[in-house]
Amino acid sequence: MNMADLSLAELRVALAPTIADAAVFDGWSRTAVEAAADAHGVNRDVAQLAFKDGPMAMIAAWIADIDGRMAHALPMELLAQRKVRVRMGDLVRFRLEAIAGREEALRRAQAVMAMPRNLAASLRLGWASADAMWRLAGDTAADYNHYTKRTLLAGIYTATLAVWVDDSSEGKTDSLAFLDRRIDGVMQFEKAKAKFLSGGDMLFSPARFMGRLRYPARV
Repeated sequence: MNMADLSLAELRVALAPTIADAAVFDGWSRTAVEAAADAHGVNRDVAQLAFKDGPMAMIAAWIADIDGRMAHALPMELLAQRKVRVRMGDLVRFRLEAIAGREEALRRAQAVMAMPRNLAASLRLGWASADAMWRLAGDTAADYNHYTKRTLLAGIYTATLAVWVDDSSEGKTDSLAFLDRRIDGVMQFEKAKAKFLSGGDMLFSPARFMGRLRYPARV
């Protein structure tokens, strides 16, 4: 890859993993950007320009790189052969493996993302990652399920990251067990929701209710 031929957007993603490596020691800082630029033979000024929006731009680029790697390693046609529960577990585990060894960079990223001024952008990033995972899993929901699925998955992923970053168990088994429990909970929720929604006439209808208030049933 010739870095000189990349757009600033492409350069951000290309430098992001190396910036994450440097962030372990230097935080999400200009120093980390310069270290990544030097490692790839990129002009420092150009690299700084690419990340002129600061730490959140660096973190967003890191997440975008992981999204891209995930889509390449786990394409939709491969995941389609697996059960939904397995698909979701595989997708989240891939993301966890992608940040293995960079726990300190993740910890520092979480601190940046938790700042009040960054909360809205952080929520958008979490939503985008959840959306990317569900799309790879083959989800085509266009109704409210589109939103509930992504909200639940974003919550699972965020909670698992919080456990993962401080997990000292062998092979991160505690985090993986935590992930499995969360996914099991969502699957049970989806089953219960499907059963409820299949109730047909038993479902509450606001329009029907108002109509009965206006025109009471005859006895």
